[in-house]
Amino acid sequence: MLIWTAKFSKKKAVAAVIFMGVVMAVLIVLMGRTPEETEAPRPQLTGNAQRVEYLRSLGWEVEEEPIETLQFLFPEKLEEPYLSYNELQLPQGFDLRECLGLQVSRYTYAVLNHPSRAEGVQANLYLCGGVPAAGDLFCPGSGGFQDPLISGGTEEGR
Repeated sequence: MLIWTAKFSKKKAVAAVIFMGVVMAVLIVLMGRTPEETEAPRPQLTGNAQRVEYLRSLGWEVEEEPIETLQFLFPEKLEEPYLSYNELQLPQGFDLRECLGLQVSRYTYAVLNHPSRAEGVQANLYLCGGVPAAGDLFCPGSGGFQDPLISGGTEEGR
């Protein structure tokens, strides 16, 4: 039989118990957290005024009424051109895989404050279940472009 003894002062014993309690509390909090809990919930955009306000919260001044609205059934499988388009969406915190087989609405607005062009820039906002699912800025025609709707993918309001 082996007997192991150690000599602790009351202060060291109390400090050790407190330290172990803090470590256990931190582990419980970290292990109980899911990715959905760490992301801010996306806003429910049920009307035009909310869509316009959402775009403004991202820094884009847009015309009050959309240029075009479109509703379509998203395919069951992510293939081109949606596969490439999803690559533009992922850094913004969107993922089109969440919309597979669901009804999607696209709202296109004229952008009034794009830094490189005074006119001709449009914002596409895709909603799935009333929440933002994707978005981009684009300028059609010669010298056109397609850019992320959310700069750096870290803006609030998603």
